[in-house]
Amino acid sequence: MGVNERVGEYRRRMRERGFRPVQIWVPDVRTASFEAEARRQAGLVASAASAAEDQAFIEAASVDWDEA
Repeated sequence: MGVNERVGEYRRRMRERGFRPVQIWVPDVRTASFEAEARRQAGLVASAASAAEDQAFIEAASVDWDEA
């Protein structure tokens, strides 16, 4: 059985179980352009007048992974 047949069979079984395929495109975090944009946005947040309040909100909404 070739790859195409195995994939087709897998998809058929998943559909029978009530699932459907979904394709999601996400930014490639390995690119220089992503890093530059992330740094730009982080700089804007850090220099905002509400930076302290924003950080307090993030910390209040965050859970330590060891506590989850």
